[in-house]
This record gives sequence, C-alpha cells and structure tokens, in this order.
Amino acid sequence: MTPDSAPQQGTVPDLDLTKDVAELTADLLDVYSVSDSEGPMTDAIERALKGFAHLTVHRHGDTLVARTDLGRPERVVLAGHVDTVPLPRTAGARGTVPSEWDQIDGRNVLFGRGATDMKGGVAVQLALAARLTEPSRDITYVFYDHEEVSSDASGLGKLLEVAPDLVTDADFAVLLEPTDGRIEGGCNGTMRFWVHATGTAAHSGRAWMGENAIHKVGDLLRILEQYQPESVVVEGLEFREGLNAMQIDGGVAGNVIPDSCNVHINYRFAPDKTLEEATERMHRIFDGYELDIVDASPAARPGLDAPLAKDLVSSVGVDPHPKYGWTDVARFSALGIPAVNFGPGDALLAHSDDEHVFASEVHACLDALERWLTA
Repeated sequence: MTPDSAPQQGTVPDLDLTKDVAELTADLLDVYSVSDSEGPMTDAIERALKGFAHLTVHRHGDTLVARTDLGRPERVVLAGHVDTVPLPRTAGARGTVPSEWDQIDGRNVLFGRGATDMKGGVAVQLALAARLTEPSRDITYVFYDHEEVSSDASGLGKLLEVAPDLVTDADFAVLLEPTDGRIEGGCNGTMRFWVHATGTAAHSGRAWMGENAIHKVGDLLRILEQYQPESVVVEGLEFREGLNAMQIDGGVAGNVIPDSCNVHINYRFAPDKTLEEATERMHRIFDGYELDIVDASPAARPGLDAPLAKDLVSSVGVDPHPKYGWTDVARFSALGIPAVNFGPGDALLAHSDDEHVFASEVHACLDALERWLTA
C-alpha cells in the first residue's frame, strides 16, 4: 500500500458536529483531502452544516460558506482550508491518514496529516457553527480548497472573485491556521523569482571558445550570502525578513561549458512594504539582473488596533506575536478587513512526518473563540 493510495477509497462518513471537538478533529483527519482531492471533505461538511436552521449555506466549487444572519451590529469571518499537503512517504510515519491517538507526557495527542495544518482549526469552526445559534456577532464560516498549492488556485481567492458579497461585509476575520494557542497578527509577504544567466556552450577542453553561465551568477550568490535580514516593527510586532536562494539549475554535461544558469530566489518581506515596494527593492538589490517573477503575494498588517481584535486578545489571554510565513490573512487585509491568525497546534509540526495536535489545544482554541463570540 502506498501512502497516497488506500485513504482515497471508501465512503466519507457523516460528520457529527456536536461531538467532542478533538474527536471531530480525528473524523476530519480520516477523510483524505490532499489538494485536488477536497471534494469528499467539502461534501461531508456541506451535509453536516445544512442540518442547522440558523445557517445559510453556499457552495462554490469545493469552497463552502455558512452564514448566520441575525442582524447583529458586527460580523466576523472564521476561515480555514480543508486541503492538506501529500501524505508522508517515510516508512512508519505517523502523520498520515487515517489518524492515530496516543499520549505524550500523559496528554492525549492526535497524529495524522492535517492535524495542525489545519483540520484542528476546521474542527473548531464546525463545532462553533453547530453550537452558536445566538452569537453576539454574526459569523461567516469559510471552508476553502487549494490553499497548499499555487496561490492562483486558491478556493478563497476564487470565492472573492465570483461571490465577494459572501465575505466582504465582515468587520474582522480570524484564520484558524496553527499558532500554538496565541494570536499572530498580520503576515509577511512573499515573492519568488528566477534570475537567468546566459553564456555560450563549448567543449570544456576548449573552454576559451565558450562563456560559462554558471560563473556569471557568482556575484549574485555573493549578494545573497552577504544579505543581512532585517527585523521590522509594525504596530508593535517584530517581523523578520528573509532573502534566500531556493534552487539553482545549470549545465548539461561534465564536458560542456554551460550556456545557461538559473537561480530561484524567495523574498519574505515585512508588512511595512506594499508588494510594489518589495518588488522595487528586489530590482535595486539585483541591479543589472533580469528578474522573472513567478509568484508574489502581499503582506498583511497586524490589525490588532481593531476593537474586535482587542476583545479577542483579551479572550485568549496571551500576548500576540507576528506571523512570519504568508497566510490568507493577506487576502482579507487587501479588502480592508483586519485579520489575524489564531488556531490550535504548533505550526512547526505542519507538513512533518509526525504531524500531531494535542486534544487540549483544540479544546482551548474552541473555548477562547466561544467566549469571544458570545461575550
């Protein structure tokens, strides 16, 4: 049995959203939903949510939106993605499908692909959707596909293109990505680009007849080696930037002077910069090189000055931190909706071979959000 084969088979069970939220997390983990295979998961969530009279449910592809419409003066979004990265291929890996319960230091812990990223958070969304029939704020629950792949495939991005009114009436948003039980404000932006160097091919025994493209990127690599990452304080949170070569490709054989060399670079930039400003900065740093930008997503400011954010911080009871990676809070921020990350699990375990989440972490996240949404 290969790691990606058997879990795709079988009937997806009905979800009981009223059961213990940690057990609900296990049920979600048992549904294979690697990117491009989210349909069965979305089907199960849709069936479950349509059983609650206080929710109106809308589906666009494999993205689902459930809303309360109680006429409250404020509306918040709780959002989470239903897809996971591919299953581990290491023999004996525990972060796979189906899930597995165990104990660490006497605490119940759940192993499985998506335990932290982010089916624990999705379980919290579903538990809240079932139990909060009269919240103090109207709530929009968003469950979306294709987060773990290229940003242009994002189900959330497509929803905002075809049915923005389902989301844009919100005053605040919480993305339930794993944050180890603390609020993480905003996020760094990210940009990926290739730098291409060209030369002239020749036999290495007559190297003077050619021009070595790999040698041409020596200065480029020195720029990267000498670059000092900046730490930038934005709204009281310290964001750390990064600029790194991620891939390098060049040469065709051991006796041919290479006529091309390509370096793939990733820039992570703080939310004090717009995407345009970050792009301009890269052009300045790599002056003289042509940049082939293949993916770029803006940063998001923390949004912690919003009254709803202050209430959430009080409910969680832990000082906020910055989000170093990119998350979909940036999509909400671009719409003028303040947004933060807050969810169960340690983000350092995401995508790992032993991905896991403690039951207590899922319970604590649920309790904090329920206090906030019913205060």
